[in-house]
Amino acid sequence: MRLPLAAPFEPHPEQSSRHQIRKALRRRRRSLSRHQQRQAARALAQRLTASPALYRAKHIGIYLANDGEIDPAPYVTAARQRGVQFYLPVLHRFRDGHMEFTPYNETTVLQPNRFGIPEPVFNGGHGRPTWALDAVLMPLVGFDLEGGRLGMGGGFYDRTFEFVRRTPRLAPKLIGLAHEIQRVVRLPIEPWDIPLDGIVTDRCRYRV
Repeated sequence: MRLPLAAPFEPHPEQSSRHQIRKALRRRRRSLSRHQQRQAARALAQRLTASPALYRAKHIGIYLANDGEIDPAPYVTAARQRGVQFYLPVLHRFRDGHMEFTPYNETTVLQPNRFGIPEPVFNGGHGRPTWALDAVLMPLVGFDLEGGRLGMGGGFYDRTFEFVRRTPRLAPKLIGLAHEIQRVVRLPIEPWDIPLDGIVTDRCRYRV
């Protein structure tokens, strides 16, 4: 039996700022139990595996789940068996506010960055250019059905993929991942927000 979709989060007028919405949604996703997180991760893997946008993708940017984010690890495990190569974002050493993507496999050595988030140890610049990725699966704090996205507020993904506005033919597929309970009726959008190509949750795939 298919369960009904969760009602989208609708902030109260006094919580209409991005900061307040972000705070409320982070609290919401952190409230999920470990069992609910595992179920959501398995459901996400099924939907990503069936996603047409990823059928031919061989080089995919990914993230390590943190702060209640939906976990893409089950999908990574399954896709590696089909020869997909994954890459983790690393804070750029020379371009402040930007990221670069470095290979990620079972032997990758991780260390916490300045935000306490594990990332691969710098490997001498043997990363993959962002334009050479086929797709990037990025964590969301919130999203709406217009393609609006809310991240953690650092702007790293927006700066890193700003080039897609100038050269869309080089752009990887940008797909946001979230729990369905992170859906918002309407998000306030800023001019610098880089739009998504799609959103995948534990319940649905949304094409933007």
